[in-house]
Amino acid sequence: MSNAEDTGVAKRSPRPRPRNGQTRASVIRAALKCFAARGYFGASMRDIAAEADIGLAGIYHHFSGKQELLQAVMTVTIEDVFASTRASVAAIPDDRPREQLAALVRAWVEFHTVRQEDARVGASEVHCLEGEGRDRVIALRDEQEALFVTTIERGARLGVFTTPYPREAARAILNMGIAVATWYRLDGDITPHGLAERYAQLSLDMVGAIDLRE
Repeated sequence: MSNAEDTGVAKRSPRPRPRNGQTRASVIRAALKCFAARGYFGASMRDIAAEADIGLAGIYHHFSGKQELLQAVMTVTIEDVFASTRASVAAIPDDRPREQLAALVRAWVEFHTVRQEDARVGASEVHCLEGEGRDRVIALRDEQEALFVTTIERGARLGVFTTPYPREAARAILNMGIAVATWYRLDGDITPHGLAERYAQLSLDMVGAIDLRE
């Protein structure tokens, strides 16, 4: 009879080890929290390791340093929001730019209400990026802006939007959504969906949208 059986103590199964992908994702989430709380320069690799509950060696197994971590955090954020906004436009035919813009703004604003830490770090720490990582993040941000610009320009060509300044309107709408992450509270008096609906209407007013069905 084994010792465990003799003492009545049940054997514990060994704790499953996280897969590499899971560990990498947990480190990125930890870095995001630390950057949001302390800023890029204020957060140390030890802070990130403690937040991720992993040793420093475990972090360096996946990332060369804090700069690569910042690049990963920002890349994940912009790829996620871009996937959401791109899908919102793709679901609506191009001959309905009014509905496309409204859906685009809803997706943009809801992201900034729900993923506030991601959005704040993305806006405040971009100047800390270096080299190819910076180039990649800036390229993704440019693609995101272009989605707004082309949607508004399409509406102007079709006579649905009356603004003579599609590019400036797109930038104003983008920044209006980004600012949401600095003040919105999930426990406030309006839901993410409700705020997104209001911002969609504000954006349509900004571009001088005309409802051709009227």
